[in-house]
Amino acid sequence: MQHLIIYEDQDIYIEKEPSEIPWLKIFTKEPYKELGDVPKELRKKLWDVYDLVEFEMKNYYKPTKINMASFANMLPRVHIHVMARFEADSYFPNPIWGEKQRDAKLSLPNEERFFKQLFHRLTKTYTDT
Repeated sequence: MQHLIIYEDQDIYIEKEPSEIPWLKIFTKEPYKELGDVPKELRKKLWDVYDLVEFEMKNYYKPTKINMASFANMLPRVHIHVMARFEADSYFPNPIWGEKQRDAKLSLPNEERFFKQLFHRLTKTYTDT
């Protein structure tokens, strides 16, 4: 299954994870295995991008909580999961990978609009050289 890439530059790309909740994954283009393997400047950019994604997701979706994870056991390369969580989602308060608590049907704002807004902010902040 191919995931939708919503932003890409020379260092990173961001893709949507199919889910009932807003869930994005931020990848380094180079497949570093551990965060400590990532060059310092790129590591700083990765966290700056995470901050921007979290800020935009929080303001757009108004979630109960933003979850962040970076296990990389199944896909052994650096990437950060950013998930907007809601009290009414199927798994809350458990992790999205945990035991389902209920069947949920969330009513969320348009995700295409969010992707465009996020793309604009990232493009304005990071331009390819």
